[in-house]
Amino acid sequence: RDRLRSRGLGDVYKRQGCNSIIATKMALKLADYVVTEAGFGADLGAEKFLDIKCRKAELKPDVVVCVATMKALKYHGGVAKEEVQNENIVALERGINNLFKHIDNLQNVYGLNVIVAINKYTYDTEKEINYLKEKLQEKGIELSLVESWEKGGEGATDLAEKVVKLAEKEHKFKYAYELNESIKNKIEDVAKKIYGAESVEFSEEAEKEIEKIEKLGYGNMPVCIAKTQYSLSDDQKNLECNEPFSICLLYTSPSPRDRSLS
Repeated sequence: RDRLRSRGLGDVYKRQGCNSIIATKMALKLADYVVTEAGFGADLGAEKFLDIKCRKAELKPDVVVCVATMKALKYHGGVAKEEVQNENIVALERGINNLFKHIDNLQNVYGLNVIVAINKYTYDTEKEINYLKEKLQEKGIELSLVESWEKGGEGATDLAEKVVKLAEKEHKFKYAYELNESIKNKIEDVAKKIYGAESVEFSEEAEKEIEKIEKLGYGNMPVCIAKTQYSLSDDQKNLECNEPFSICLLYTSPSPRDRSLS
């Protein structure tokens, strides 16, 4: 069957990490399956894609492909970047919790079908791959080992076949927050449900801006939150997020009409 892939570029990508609604809807008219890239991470790109773009466009995704690498999982397990190519099951065991949180967001917050795609590197060991497969199987999560960089299309056939099959399964797509909530509640919903934060600390400036935005009549708009991509928290060095953390909101501002969503 036909497949089209669309992605966010340039000015579009800087705002919410998604390509335009026009591009996605055009692709849906031309192909049986449309694959669209939704930015970085289930806490940033996927959240904005699902809570902002899909809501605006009335789209309901059938499957989410959560992409990961062994080296990223080991890095989140406390291994220095210079050491991530070395086999390390202990670090993988610690870092896999980060992947579990992203999966939990997609499955339980948004109610979507999820498959994990592991981009395989030549230095990934069989022991590491088997360990990850076992842990994902324990949670009932489908895994596909992707080797397209080495084998071309053949290296992604397994993923494509599993995605097509998973797309047929029923799902109950929902949002992380409702538009009729207050701005602060929406921000807290994202921080607590998606990031896993214990609370949100609003600066005095942010409090004043939120009050002003709601008085202007924009309180029913979605929220687009910017934070570090390296951690679920707002501290890029807090890779494992083992301890309870708060999100500090420094400032807020109303955004002009985002033409990239048109």
